[in-house]
Amino acid sequence: MESDSAADDLARADENTSLMEGDQAAAAEVGFKPNSADKKSSTGTSLQAGNCSTDYGTRSSVGGDEDSRPTPGGEGEVRRPQPRVQQQDQDEEDEMLKYGAKHVIMLFVPVSLCMLLVVASISKVTYYQSSGGVYLIYTPFHEETDQAGIKLWNALANAAILIGIVLVMTIFLVLLYKYRCYKFIHGWLIVASLMLLFVFSLIYLQELLVAFNIPMDYITVSFIMWNFGVVGMVSIHWKGSLRVQQAYLIIISAMAALIFIKYLPEWTLWMILGGIALYDLFAVLTPHGPLKILVETAQDRNESLFPALIYSSTMMWIVNMADADPERQSHTSQQPLAPADEEGEVDDNGGFDTNFSQRQDDYEQRSTSVNSDDARAAASALRQENDPSTRRPQPLDDDDDEERGVKLGLGDFIFYSVLVGKASSYGDWTTTLACFVAILIGLCLTLILLAIFKKALPALPISIAFGLLFYFTSSFLVFPFTDFMASEQVFI
Repeated sequence: MESDSAADDLARADENTSLMEGDQAAAAEVGFKPNSADKKSSTGTSLQAGNCSTDYGTRSSVGGDEDSRPTPGGEGEVRRPQPRVQQQDQDEEDEMLKYGAKHVIMLFVPVSLCMLLVVASISKVTYYQSSGGVYLIYTPFHEETDQAGIKLWNALANAAILIGIVLVMTIFLVLLYKYRCYKFIHGWLIVASLMLLFVFSLIYLQELLVAFNIPMDYITVSFIMWNFGVVGMVSIHWKGSLRVQQAYLIIISAMAALIFIKYLPEWTLWMILGGIALYDLFAVLTPHGPLKILVETAQDRNESLFPALIYSSTMMWIVNMADADPERQSHTSQQPLAPADEEGEVDDNGGFDTNFSQRQDDYEQRSTSVNSDDARAAASALRQENDPSTRRPQPLDDDDDEERGVKLGLGDFIFYSVLVGKASSYGDWTTTLACFVAILIGLCLTLILLAIFKKALPALPISIAFGLLFYFTSSFLVFPFTDFMASEQVFI
């Protein structure tokens, strides 16, 4: 009898030992070691108040027992994962370094294409080189005098009137957006797009055919313009390919820039460039600036701004503007349930979202874990890993890069092209190239500041300041110097 009871005790001891080892193995998978009640108390880490450093793998012994100290790689050593906050900060920094240069290039290309299109049009189509005595209604003073003082105050008055109109219309747009007058805004933008894609594009095509002496009948011109305009309206205001949408936005910006170059007086144009850069600083950076209010309102509503006003380097507007589904934007980690067919079957995902497998693994882990402190700690760690509040959201599809796109207003494209196009109208290619490079340098510096401050910044001030500086420096210093050296046949 005594031998039987001893055998039973030995069997129960072996069973308990194997159970404890199984719990330790389950807990070790998530980076935890069991805290046995029969052992000395241990913390796994020791925090030093002097320098707030963490000493991993050390143990504080109760009663000064030296036998409780772990050996390197031994059973008592505790491994603690890297803090989650530090890991997320490191990931964000890596993403910023990875996507920063990429998006700089992705903005340099469209800006350069827009400026090159304007410069080529100015140099080949003489229609845009002079106003022909016709000016915009916003510029009542036409600078038809040789006195510099009169030209100066005429230019200042015209610039003040035009910038005042821009301010009033921007405030009006902000009020419409604030009170959710979306249909009125869309109608406004559609009318503007129709004018640019049909009327001004038709004028541009006619002058281009005249410049290159290409004959074309009205039926062919009508067919080309109809298809060009309809495709542009659909891709901008509804659905379309990203590349097609970006191409039409570049063309619209170039058309608007050519209109400003043709119909604005010379001194007025330069005053407007300087004044619009200062206005951009006020509208974006001041607490009550209209553009700042517009951007913050869109962010609070989790909405994207209108595609006819914004150029995005990687954003597909067919999702944000055409679908107009704020729930889909706010809950980016969820997929809608697939509809069942006539037999009640669903798709290959079984009608569940993308996180179903993770939740199922979590449930199986919790259901198969034994009732012990160590296993409960392991299950708690697993739940923390699968908690949506602590886990970084997963993208819906392979278009994760779209959300990291840099957005640039079409007004920036227009005024960049106006500066370079006006410089090229004088025939000085050195000055034109200097302005071109200056604008790209200013845009690069603006993107660097955007990565540092991580908020909406005005894109005009730095680029326009550099462009004006390079224009007047090259036009009044570099070009006369090189012209004099060439006339004297002195080559450097």
